[in-house]
Amino acid sequence: MFQTEPSVFTTLESEVRSYCRGWPVVFDRARGSYLYDEDGRPFLDFFAGAGSLNYGHNNPVLKRALLDYLERDGITHGLDMSTTAKRAFLESFRDLVLRPRGLDHKVMFPGPTGTNAVEAALKLARKVKGRESIISFTNAFHGMSLGALAVTGNAFKRAGAGIPLVHGTPMPFDDYLDGRTPDFIWFERLLDDAGSGLNKPAAVIVETVQGEGGVNVARPEWLRGLADLCRRHDMLLIVDDIQMGCGRTGPFFSFEEAGIVPDIITVSKSISGYGLPMSLTLFRPELDIWEPGEHNGTFRGNNPAFVTAAAALNVYWADGQTEKQTIGRGEQTEAALRVIAAEQAHAGGAYRGRGLVWGLTFDDPARAEAICHRAFELGLLLETSGPRGEVVKLLPALTITPEELDEGLRVLARAVRDTE
Repeated sequence: MFQTEPSVFTTLESEVRSYCRGWPVVFDRARGSYLYDEDGRPFLDFFAGAGSLNYGHNNPVLKRALLDYLERDGITHGLDMSTTAKRAFLESFRDLVLRPRGLDHKVMFPGPTGTNAVEAALKLARKVKGRESIISFTNAFHGMSLGALAVTGNAFKRAGAGIPLVHGTPMPFDDYLDGRTPDFIWFERLLDDAGSGLNKPAAVIVETVQGEGGVNVARPEWLRGLADLCRRHDMLLIVDDIQMGCGRTGPFFSFEEAGIVPDIITVSKSISGYGLPMSLTLFRPELDIWEPGEHNGTFRGNNPAFVTAAAALNVYWADGQTEKQTIGRGEQTEAALRVIAAEQAHAGGAYRGRGLVWGLTFDDPARAEAICHRAFELGLLLETSGPRGEVVKLLPALTITPEELDEGLRVLARAVRDTE
């Protein structure tokens, strides 16, 4: 029987807390793919800090780099000053990520969170094009600040803004209309029709895989069609790779499979490699029309994050092994989910995903919630996603071993059976 939350959490912490309600224990330490509560009970982590821990908890190589830096009194807080830690990260990012992919994008440090990166991307697109409107997609999630919420689909999250969310227009995501309508026919008709009422957009923002939206995977041909549409109508293409970047789908960037080159890319979550706050907004050089200080933030120079980020790039992205391993672990996951979904066809069981992000869907959202609850009782951390919470979302670390992954998938299968 799990202990209830200690009184300090319930009496002092805000009611806005959420994850602790689904996982009512007090966690004390973590290593690799496991967290341990204060009583020492292990929990296999298929959540990975919402995608912020692609290389596992307290990765020993990254931890050593961080400790060495702190022990020599390396700069911790640096605003946007030039530091040795920032230089090492930028050089590693240029040499291991950008150049091998033929990308010449400039790197901006907009602030420590994903929503900071999105806000910077939206501001820059509007500044470059001199237009206000941004196109987003159904079931999108881009962050919790006002600009990011304006291009987010979830009604519950949007309502939290408390004010009208303007200058954003949603369009159907890939297969939103169940294949009954050709791709982009509505979108392009609005763009071409002077009487449509659609203000010409500055940009389109898209996730190649909608994580919070329910693990909705865009087809490569749909993404290529979107990139072509943006080119023909003078709109910038922004790919939000905050959760799906840094190798989550296999390649470093999730859009690589589609063969497209976004004008602007947002990156956060696992870019630091260690769960430290850090984000990037990347954009083509000709878009770099910022005035000095026009977009800034006190914590955009998180140097300990630069240290672990550079270490992660050099350890995991100096060759193609991380991508190959992630694809292999993804195939292992898909095989297990295929069996579970077939057994649950009567309940609308289905699965979808790429790399190491997968969703197991059910007709009844209560079933997905019950599965996550039962999995927690069995020592596995999972969360739901989707507009109704109907998807059990799997997001294990990329460094998970085949044995650990198999263990978690067996626990998931048991949780599914136990909730029938």
